[in-house]
Amino acid sequence: MITIHLRYEIDPDKLDDFTAYGRAWIRLVEKLGGDHHGYFMPSEGDSDEAFALFTFPSLAEYEVYRTASMSDPECQEAWQLARDTQCIRRYERRFLTPVFE
Repeated sequence: MITIHLRYEIDPDKLDDFTAYGRAWIRLVEKLGGDHHGYFMPSEGDSDEAFALFTFPSLAEYEVYRTASMSDPECQEAWQLARDTQCIRRYERRFLTPVFE
């Protein structure tokens, strides 16, 4: 199992745009075989950071998702939303392996 952790630096004046982007990707990750754990928006503290977590059974299956997302029209629309609104300033991606009891 591999969990992808995304840290976004977002424009705090465009939270509605970023929320729409996040909602689209939750559904798209699920559609393409992943298990999305949600987007986590600023509440208190830093107003320009948001996070997302989603899981795939393996790194190989994540790579299948990445390849599929490059040609999926709905994924292209979601990326275009972020480009058009410039709600995302930058992002970082980390790959994590969960530990369970």
